[in-house]
Amino acid sequence: MEGGNSPNLQLQQLPLATAAVSVQPHTDSFSYKENLIGALLAIFGHLVISIALNLQKYSHIRLAGSKDPRAYFKTKTWWCGLFLLVLGELGVFSSYAFAPLSLIVPLSAVSVIASAIIGIIFIKEKWKPKDFLRRYVLSFVGCGLAIVGTYLLITFGPNSHEKMTGENITRHLVSWPFLLYMLVEIVMFCLLLYFYKEKNANYIVVILLLVALLGSMTVVTVKAVAGMIVVSIQGNLQLDYPIFYIMLVCMIATAIFQATFLAQASQLYDSSQIASIGYILSTTVAITAGATFYLDFTGEDVLHICMFALGCLIAFLGVFLITRNRKKSVPFEPYISMDAMPGMQNMHDKGIAVQPDLKASFSYGALENNDNMPEIYTPATLPIVQEQHGSKGVSAPPYRVLEHSKKDILPGFSAGLQPEQ
Repeated sequence: MEGGNSPNLQLQQLPLATAAVSVQPHTDSFSYKENLIGALLAIFGHLVISIALNLQKYSHIRLAGSKDPRAYFKTKTWWCGLFLLVLGELGVFSSYAFAPLSLIVPLSAVSVIASAIIGIIFIKEKWKPKDFLRRYVLSFVGCGLAIVGTYLLITFGPNSHEKMTGENITRHLVSWPFLLYMLVEIVMFCLLLYFYKEKNANYIVVILLLVALLGSMTVVTVKAVAGMIVVSIQGNLQLDYPIFYIMLVCMIATAIFQATFLAQASQLYDSSQIASIGYILSTTVAITAGATFYLDFTGEDVLHICMFALGCLIAFLGVFLITRNRKKSVPFEPYISMDAMPGMQNMHDKGIAVQPDLKASFSYGALENNDNMPEIYTPATLPIVQEQHGSKGVSAPPYRVLEHSKKDILPGFSAGLQPEQ
């Protein structure tokens, strides 16, 4: 009986095994579909954000160049830009719920590409074709490289997917790779913050590394919050887990501090430098965080990982070329107006003698601290020209220089000049 039933059992189990094998390609196609949805949402969001920011900038420029007394927030153009900005941010936020973090983060290069194209289309000056190509050849090459890099990122991006439930996120949060990564990141952040605040190391790499470290935590929490919201919408409620609110608070806090450091960097450096260096550093750190927390590259073969890294490098180069070609702003040359000098009275105060304070902290010409230089207020000297007499054809200077000691010179005069008697 056993010998007769065993072939029947094998024949009955064979279709089940075949069916189990046929499920795997369907799962892969579904995961690739999720990747595509997330990538398209991210691209759409970054495009809309770029258009929104340019609309708001256009609103400010138009008001500044006209006699319109209205504030910028009372114009339709600015509100249209704000609406598009919120729409784009929602698109980017929702993209993290569908695709891996390491795939979504590098796609922010799309905003740089869109800004470059919008700047070329809406430029005011008229260029000849040769001058136009010479002026914008780097932008065209950079856009092409960034598009190629984006294509490689989408094609060879990581394909790991899991439901963002409270149990999964908690398990990732207490895993030893992420705890080790958090320890290294906290030490790096504290060291950079110490050099930035205490040692005045206002280097652009230091500031943008602080932004990148905070940004890596921002994107990790954004993916967790967005994923839990999508899972809740699908019917499996996740909003009653405490980890959801912990991630939400961390997301808001890191985003605020990240914006603070970016504002400080924008006051010290050009926006093109911030865009290129910030994109490279933030993308690199965020991909590392995603690979550590969500294990994005688990199960990926070496070819896909290498092609994904190549796509990142090409996108980095494209963004660098685009931002390198932007016109640099003219640096501000500081000066001090007369009524802003220490000890100087207001120009409308009539009848009051004014004179710079001798104990001022700065030299008004060079804006350098001269507290330890008492000789700065000593009288200035003029080049001495000796009188020439007797020889014909040689013209003598009409003035002779009288040398005095410092005690003989009245305050406010630098040298004594007396005409010939």
